[in-house]
Amino acid sequence: MMLRQRFKNKHILITGAARGIGFEIARQFCEESATLSLLDSNQENLALAVKKLAISDAGVYSYNVDITNRESVIDVINKADNIQPIDILINNAGIAMETPFLNIEVSEWKRIIDVNLNGMFYVSQTVCKLMASRKKGVVINMASKNGLDGEFGYAHYNSSKGGVIMLTKTMALELAHLGIRVNAVCPGYIQTPMSMEIDSPEFTSDFVNRYIPMNRPGKVEEIAPVFLFLASEESSFITGQVIIADGGQLAGQKPRSEFLYK
Repeated sequence: MMLRQRFKNKHILITGAARGIGFEIARQFCEESATLSLLDSNQENLALAVKKLAISDAGVYSYNVDITNRESVIDVINKADNIQPIDILINNAGIAMETPFLNIEVSEWKRIIDVNLNGMFYVSQTVCKLMASRKKGVVINMASKNGLDGEFGYAHYNSSKGGVIMLTKTMALELAHLGIRVNAVCPGYIQTPMSMEIDSPEFTSDFVNRYIPMNRPGKVEEIAPVFLFLASEESSFITGQVIIADGGQLAGQKPRSEFLYK
């Protein structure tokens, strides 16, 4: 495999890195010669991810951690930063559950907010304090199309991702003078292990037919490059932005087939 050098000598810390979009982001950074610190709450998946990423001579380090535990987050991040100063933070960890608003239990609401928003805050604040002392750094947060346009059955998830977007913008405003850029990526419907656990093939087909002008779900391989672009010097004048990758879903209502050009 021909390894590129765009992120050689850069240390990338990625949460939720053991599978799905997070793993694909890690894989593509690895191909670009980055040093990686992978954080995930699933030890088995994490070990498998590290094994798969043994493709470069740059280091790949793993940390089994629950990002909702602030003390554990601080401990792990300090350990990672002591190995090599963290240059880029990818806040990817997140969960989703489908429950109609009137049926959401308080415990379920708290769990979604705790992982998707509170955990991101704990990780971001800890890493950004280190970055601020060095006057440089890049943070990219995983938001969602659902943070911009709600979806039935996901009040807690939609709320958490809306919070991620506002956290991103505020961080960008407050940290720009410290040399830290902060942006967010909003994927639309992407086929990941998590989405395939939640959605049946029939649901996926119906959803695509109703809402996505490009007539297919997205792939993790199509989302990861957006993160690499935002992490690179190619985006050095971009901060506080929300990049949407949704196959055209938010562009407007999908036309009926009889109105399409033949």
